[in-house]
Amino acid sequence: MAPSIRGMTQEQQPVTSDQQTWRVLAHASAFIQLVGAPSVVGPLVVWLIKRDDPVVEPHARAALNFQLTLLIYFVAGFALAFLAAVTVVGLVLTILILVFLGILVLLELIFALMATIAASRGELYAYPMSLELIKG
Repeated sequence: MAPSIRGMTQEQQPVTSDQQTWRVLAHASAFIQLVGAPSVVGPLVVWLIKRDDPVVEPHARAALNFQLTLLIYFVAGFALAFLAAVTVVGLVLTILILVFLGILVLLELIFALMATIAASRGELYAYPMSLELIKG
């Protein structure tokens, strides 16, 4: 059974091709980071434009929550790496934190791709490690 959207499953709601495109774009827009823009920008724009659309909004919200969560992880990781770099012993910790953040970027791309594919099938992807910062 598909995830519920305001009391209806996605199969029960008629989906237009425009809505299908927007819900896929909500997840795929995170790839904007590959051209230098923060990955949170794409999902934020889709969510702001389509937050009143009951078919698109859950996808945009899930993508935005994931990107905001990652932003928090990155800020905390860089802050910890900076603080650890102040000491000689902390240099090893700094390297480990930066490697972890690099892996996190790779996972971000993988999860965004998986969510995009799920959205193209009409499924709502549940991002791992995502905090529900924006509630529906």
